[in-house]
Amino acid sequence: MKPRPKQLAKHGSDTPTQPGAMTQALVADAGAKLSLCVRLPGSAEQQRRLLDLRKLFTEACNALAPMVQQTRCWNRVALHHMAYKPLRERFPQLGSQMACNVIYSVSRAARHVYQHHTSPYNVARNDTKPLPMLRFDGPVPVYFDRHTLSLKDGAVSLFTLDGRMRFQVDLSPDIERRFREDKLREIVLAQGPNGEWALTFDFAPENEPDSPSTDPDWPQYLVVSSAAAT
Repeated sequence: MKPRPKQLAKHGSDTPTQPGAMTQALVADAGAKLSLCVRLPGSAEQQRRLLDLRKLFTEACNALAPMVQQTRCWNRVALHHMAYKPLRERFPQLGSQMACNVIYSVSRAARHVYQHHTSPYNVARNDTKPLPMLRFDGPVPVYFDRHTLSLKDGAVSLFTLDGRMRFQVDLSPDIERRFREDKLREIVLAQGPNGEWALTFDFAPENEPDSPSTDPDWPQYLVVSSAAAT
């Protein structure tokens, strides 16, 4: 992990689209870990709806980050008990489950910054110092789950602020079975440098603990500031 400068460190329609408009890449390793990446070209209206969702998701993450800094609490379960109600009241459009995904996103980012062994902000080495502030900026990924995204009969249906939106996909029956039956670590909606959207399904190996993984690279959408919260 290579941190950037200390003060401002960037760590990173309802009608289905036609078959063939979406491509996929499947990666598996020897430990039975499997990741599926599916591109979502879509129409201009579909792109707008994805952007609107990401904007509000980002705003909610940034509203929650000061609470994490001030309370020094980023455990997902504890943070959920503390933050869920005010988050729902402030961002009712997100709905209950997407609010949970905001909490997951902030918890995940905080764990990376405050606990990763290569992070310059690791609390084990800076336990007496105030925590830096986290800010989500740029192409922030949006996290989904089986409540906010479904996959059935060659179509993916995902939550947006304007209701469900569907994309036609060309996935094998085995992939659809895995989605229904296997353990999902994460479902991530992200926009690439070329502006194209993609969904990544990250399946966990059997018997893996429930704690989600943290990538070793610093997310380009995450800004860390030494300034105290106000």
